[in-house]
Amino acid sequence: MEKILNVNIGSCKPLLSPDDLKSEISVSDSAYQTVITGRKTIKKILDKEDSRIIAIVGPCSVHDYNCAMEYAKELKKLQDRYKEKIVVVMRVYFEKPRTTVGWKGMILDPYMDGSCDIEEGLRRGRKLLADINNLGLPCATEALDPIVPQYNSDLISWAAIGARTTESQTHREMSSGLSMPVGFKNGTDGSIKTAIDALIASNHSHTFIGIDQVGQTSVLKTKGNKYGHVILRGGRNGSNYGAKNILETEELLEASKLNSSIIVDCSHANSDKNYKNQGKVIKSIIAQKQSGNSSIIGFMLESNLKEGNQKIGDDLSKLEYGVSVTDQCISISETEELLDLVYRSI
Repeated sequence: MEKILNVNIGSCKPLLSPDDLKSEISVSDSAYQTVITGRKTIKKILDKEDSRIIAIVGPCSVHDYNCAMEYAKELKKLQDRYKEKIVVVMRVYFEKPRTTVGWKGMILDPYMDGSCDIEEGLRRGRKLLADINNLGLPCATEALDPIVPQYNSDLISWAAIGARTTESQTHREMSSGLSMPVGFKNGTDGSIKTAIDALIASNHSHTFIGIDQVGQTSVLKTKGNKYGHVILRGGRNGSNYGAKNILETEELLEASKLNSSIIVDCSHANSDKNYKNQGKVIKSIIAQKQSGNSSIIGFMLESNLKEGNQKIGDDLSKLEYGVSVTDQCISISETEELLDLVYRSI
């Protein structure tokens, strides 16, 4: 008979289980305490019990362990310096959604050559998260593949659902079971209602198919995530970080009886896809906070050791150390300047 099963599957092999990975890569008690403290602090800010502002700062995507750790050590210094007013969380993004094709991140393709050694990617990702948390620096990531959280979510203090996936039922269901606060970005078209709908959905219990810690296909029933919130990142029609956009978002949240907590993404469409404009967004946030705004509880910056970005070529040895291989980033020195501005101004 002509083949009818897995017609377009080229290969299929077992993956190590979450338990196996966690046995391989140990995590210190201090690293876990960073996660616990990070989650509790972010929840308090969302509940308006802590008046500090959240700064989710770091590379568009991590691709090099040494570079990411060097960046984390520099960011840790800033965390300690500004902790009285700013809660610094490092962006540690392993999975990159693509509009068409391209490098999909450290977990999916750790060697950056199309070999897609996912098992090695999961190992590298977990070790990096463990080591950053061990510094006392909480971590943030984008939750993209619904299986991956079983491997690394115990090391994440805050998660985001991207603009391409906020409308996805799978990601709304997954978010309802995640253990940390989750931010939903408005849609790529700029629709805030897409994020509002996601908040409502993730706040409820869901039942879906996933895996457990031993890798067994399982039926998962969630409790609902009470700490969902909106991330404004702009859209096809332009930015949405201005006071008028913030007020519109507040009204939509209140109409849906949701917590009026908003995080502003200073990159993407809010910066017109120009990393040099992130400072402009920060200055708008400062002005709104000085005018008495209480709904903006955080911001996101795409930042790396060095500014700009670079393409992944055939010769990986030619990649410049400390420069993003995905979206453009500001440098760590400019990051320091912007965090210092926020600290002195709010």
